[in-house]
Amino acid sequence: MKTVMLDNIHSDFDGYQKLINLNEEAKSLWVDSLDVKIKQWFDANLAAALGGILDGIEKDLNTVRIDHINDSVKKILQKNGFLAHFGYPSVLDTNNTTIKYLKLKPTDTRFFHQYVLNELFNRSELPSISNDLKKKMAESIYEIFVNAQIHSNSDFIYTCGQYFPKRASLVLTISDTGVGFKNTVSKRFNRAIPADKAILWAISAGNTTKTDISGGIGLAILKEFIIQNKGEMQIISNDGYYNLDENGEKTGNFAAEYPGTIVTMKFNTNDSSCYGIIDGNLSGDLF
Repeated sequence: MKTVMLDNIHSDFDGYQKLINLNEEAKSLWVDSLDVKIKQWFDANLAAALGGILDGIEKDLNTVRIDHINDSVKKILQKNGFLAHFGYPSVLDTNNTTIKYLKLKPTDTRFFHQYVLNELFNRSELPSISNDLKKKMAESIYEIFVNAQIHSNSDFIYTCGQYFPKRASLVLTISDTGVGFKNTVSKRFNRAIPADKAILWAISAGNTTKTDISGGIGLAILKEFIIQNKGEMQIISNDGYYNLDENGEKTGNFAAEYPGTIVTMKFNTNDSSCYGIIDGNLSGDLF
């Protein structure tokens, strides 16, 4: 048995690098069981990414265990249902801060769409959003799921979220363990495209790698909402990193590759604006 440790994992560049390091370390081990230790802190929404990594490790190892968990982290990961996949009992979420962990088949598109509406956009912590805009943004997030379904060649798609009252942030993460943007876009152009450039291309309006289908992955209105809401969106695919916030877009590269793609959306709950659609455009000042 080999023990590996995750320590102080947040939804930022450093936190994603630590998850990638865990995957790289596990790939290099010649053991038949792995014990994962979670110390200090772990953003619960990142259970979506960790679930995909550990499933991949289990394909090569006989056993993966999660043990020696910080008590507060353990309770949250029991509340959202993640640890139930590793033999822990579930705990009732009396504070209603979790968005439950799901491991979905790529064909579960209708179920995922309803999950986004019920678990995310019906939460009272979000600013006031018109029903039309909720529907449009749910469709944008649904497009991320569909994109993973079409391109990733992943057995499962993972999703999980968390409300952080002290940060005034509601966060949803979607992850797959497929081929990633770099490989898909490189195939589209028949040449090697760096991962960060592939992400930028894929999320631009009108760009698509779908055969005989126009459009991109449909993130325009979601991106505009995140900017006006002063939220944040991150995309991690292969070794590429993309971040969008009120200050604009930035990209980077990790020291190794994540085995697939992660999309994290952070919504600012300390926002008194009233959002809707006027003449086809998003407005954050309805009243």
